Amino acid sequence: MQKTALILIGLSYTGKTTVGKEIARRLAWPFVDTDDLAVALAEGKPLPEIFSEWGEARFRGLESQALGMACGRGRVVVATGGGAVLDAGNRALMAGAGVVVWLDAHARTIYERLLKDQRAEGPNAAVRPLLQGDDSLERIMRLKEQRAAYYGSVADWTVQTDALQLDEVVEEAMRAYGRLKGRLGSPSQGVPELDDDENPFPNQHSAGLPTTTGGAVAVVSTAGGTYPIFVGAKAINTLPARMQNLGLRGTAYLVSDERVYAHYGQRVETLLRERDFIVESYTIPAGEASKSLDVAIGLYDWLVARRAERGHSIVALGGGVVGDIAGFVAATYLRGMPYVQAPTTLLAMVDASIGGKTAVNRREGKNLVGSFYQPKLVLMDVEFLKTLGPRELTEGWAEVVKHALIRDAQLLETMEHNARQLTSLDLGITARVVAASAAIKADVVSQDERESGLRMILNYGHTIGHGLEAATGYQGYLHGEAVAIGMMGAAHISQRMGLLSEADVERQRGILTSFGLPTKCPGVDLDAVRAAMSLDKKVQDRRQRWVLLTRLGEATVRDDVPAEVAEEALAELAAG
Repeated sequence: MQKTALILIGLSYTGKTTVGKEIARRLAWPFVDTDDLAVALAEGKPLPEIFSEWGEARFRGLESQALGMACGRGRVVVATGGGAVLDAGNRALMAGAGVVVWLDAHARTIYERLLKDQRAEGPNAAVRPLLQGDDSLERIMRLKEQRAAYYGSVADWTVQTDALQLDEVVEEAMRAYGRLKGRLGSPSQGVPELDDDENPFPNQHSAGLPTTTGGAVAVVSTAGGTYPIFVGAKAINTLPARMQNLGLRGTAYLVSDERVYAHYGQRVETLLRERDFIVESYTIPAGEASKSLDVAIGLYDWLVARRAERGHSIVALGGGVVGDIAGFVAATYLRGMPYVQAPTTLLAMVDASIGGKTAVNRREGKNLVGSFYQPKLVLMDVEFLKTLGPRELTEGWAEVVKHALIRDAQLLETMEHNARQLTSLDLGITARVVAASAAIKADVVSQDERESGLRMILNYGHTIGHGLEAATGYQGYLHGEAVAIGMMGAAHISQRMGLLSEADVERQRGILTSFGLPTKCPGVDLDAVRAAMSLDKKVQDRRQRWVLLTRLGEATVRDDVPAEVAEEALAELAAG
């Protein structure tokens, strides 16, 4: 489908209808306001009555129907309702239909425009929903904060309308359309060029995978923040625009490690400076040893020397260690600075960069000092994976397999059919599998930000895996390797508990092996593993809680695993 529509998004009173009508007049195109079309679909019932009599859910259904009708017209200017972006289907529809322009304004500007409009309508005018209650400005600020990530996740361009006249907003939106209409989906814009009407991977099993050709592949929505996730080849090229779409401008502090910076640091600096960011860079030594308070203090001192402000942003360019240290400092410096995750390892892409866990290690254990602090944006460029060492890449596949095992049987099947293409980093299928895996993590985190319930299933394989890492002094196995072995132990327990068939256990072993991951740990000191497992964070009231599989693609948490069953599984893993 050719992307020809010009779609305007944003809160009420940012000018979507007025601007849209003027653009349509200049282009001699039809104009559609989805709110008006929704009213027509409701046989003329006004919006307030639709909400009060039918409820918001019914209106959202009409809104989606209206948006589908509008976007299906090809060359058309569309003004959307302020909440249309909240629906994932609507976002996908807009991203696939044309250039999406976000008309933005500060909360105070929206409030003043709203009051002016209300006064112009006279004393008998209906009270606007945004003006109901005691603190309308606070309500607008809260609504703007809640929706910003959704707007940013689908917008190709942002126009800040506060100080602009109508003609200036119109010209800026039309200029954006002219620049972008032929470039959406091209490799130079950060995503593979795909034809939506064809199977982009004719020799690959890719059913059910998300496309990476439009906007965000997922949006994390938690009490701590809402933010989009983007995945693609050359996606790093879009980082500055994505940041600006979310209101991040001015000074950006790029934090990386010495190895990653040598590959990508100057390129990212240049991209940011080309979009008018002031850029300063800070590198840390590569490796787990950098996840320390000493390294954090060095970064604090560096920020102090540069007079970093709360409105400036931190960009974490690297693997999990960089993401952790940059996120921890962002969470604590000036009581919180905005930060962006640009992960460069597979493990960080599908796991560490999503969910807001930030921490440093202490001598007594990993991640003992930290916080939950959500980023503003996560952007994954799968081309970064080409510079990983073979073992570092392989361990990352363990987390992707884990997500499929606990949540998505179809993704598991896709990985089985495409193991060779994935391990050789065919960028097309790799981008879509990484996107599917990231979407699983985003969905779980959105439902359980602080690991009080559902998020615990992400620890499949981690009980034994963490014990194995600790027992070998974090020297014998990389994290993903240990988790792969731990997943086999959990599968054995699942089978012994009557939850999983032997065939499924062997199928899990097969897929782990096909990605080069270990499934046994011969000769390991089981006493040391047991001791480390006893300190596992999932232990509650001295009962070990296990994440087990009830079938491939579905997990559960159990605390009734008999000690002898766990012992048998450990013994099987340690056998030669």
